[in-house]
Amino acid sequence: MTLAQYAENGLFAPGRIAMVLRTTREEVAQTAGLGRDAVQRKDRVASDKTQRRLREIVEIINKVEPRFGSPLIAYAWFRSEPLSGFSGQTAMQLVREGRAGEVLSYIDAVDAGVHA
Repeated sequence: MTLAQYAENGLFAPGRIAMVLRTTREEVAQTAGLGRDAVQRKDRVASDKTQRRLREIVEIINKVEPRFGSPLIAYAWFRSEPLSGFSGQTAMQLVREGRAGEVLSYIDAVDAGVHA
């Protein structure tokens, strides 16, 4: 998917993300480690923290989507598949801890054949 499909008016839009991933805005907030207000109130949606977390989720899902064939399966991987080398934590758990960069590096390493 293109990033534009997840955005609206120049911001990552929780409603659009939820629509593409066939889930709810509340689940998007939970996945990002944000409160419900962060995806419902316009001022909170536009906040740096909310936009950063939404961007990180979208970047990771977009990066692994070709591997899985759909954004839905990529989202399921993001939420539930433990990553080797991270003590059984999922990409979602790592993003919530502010470690999205490590997840992206891990994906790059897997794509390069470093992790098998």
